[in-house]
Amino acid sequence: MEIVCPAGTPAALRAAVKAGAHTIYCGFNDETNARNFPGLNFNRTEMFEGVEFAQAHGVKVLVAINTFARAGNQAVWHRAISDAQRAGADAVIMADPGLLDHAAQFHPQLRLHLSVQAAAANADIINFYADTFGVRRAVLPRVLSVPEIAAINAETEVETEVFVFGGLCVMAEGRCSLSSFATGLSPNMNGVCSPASHVEYLKDRGVLHARLGGYTIHQVGEEEPVPYPTLCKGCFTAGDQTGHLFEDPVSLNAEKLIPQLHKAGVKALKIEGRQRSKSYVAQVVRNFRNAVDAVEAGMPIPEGMLAHLSEGQAMTTGAYKKNWR
Repeated sequence: MEIVCPAGTPAALRAAVKAGAHTIYCGFNDETNARNFPGLNFNRTEMFEGVEFAQAHGVKVLVAINTFARAGNQAVWHRAISDAQRAGADAVIMADPGLLDHAAQFHPQLRLHLSVQAAAANADIINFYADTFGVRRAVLPRVLSVPEIAAINAETEVETEVFVFGGLCVMAEGRCSLSSFATGLSPNMNGVCSPASHVEYLKDRGVLHARLGGYTIHQVGEEEPVPYPTLCKGCFTAGDQTGHLFEDPVSLNAEKLIPQLHKAGVKALKIEGRQRSKSYVAQVVRNFRNAVDAVEAGMPIPEGMLAHLSEGQAMTTGAYKKNWR
């Protein structure tokens, strides 16, 4: 199975390559990708150089152009597709049907992957994207169990890619409205969830308030660790209950499910974290490369060392097992 690793910066790309990644995914430093944070991503020169470096080491590069184009300003996204091809990208990752149609018509030699933002959760819709636009791989949303993934693979020729480590979201992929409500910026169009430009920290009588878009998301004592105010992972009061009502601050870790995912026909394992450091990327990549190599060799998976890298020092298998059913 192919390990698909995040790179939010050129330094992270080089670290992932050296750590044993099979494939890197990254994006341009504009609103065409869904991790449009200040200080992250690649300008055109960096992208060209990054692709050249990775491919010289036998590593593929996928360019994420996975936000939805704004009506009347599609040229920004069209340019990104063209530049990704000129850079020599091995594929582009997209969700917008209009952009997929544009790429299929004007860049027929460019390999197309369907972003998780498209929320394609069954074989029928995946086959539609393949038949209509020539999509070769689909990144599955993080709401499917392993048996459901196996059933999809039995009914499609399209490669499937699944997330195995990193952040989780309570929303159906590509359908988040919480951050849009608080900040006026859509994660699916502007490329930023809980953007830093709308974050502020205020002290008031010994309490530190972490706020997003004017809304208090966390309240902690001045000596306590202050979490980043991601809206769905905030502490709220509803009735007589106060706590993480939407989602706990935990990370997905499906490392132990790799043999099951392999048997289910999954082609690629995706690590979330383009906003993370190069050190984080390198450690996670090494761990999953060791795990995949062990599975391919018919050996037991080595015990992971990823707990300290997870959000809130806690991990979950998410929807893969769906114990709540």
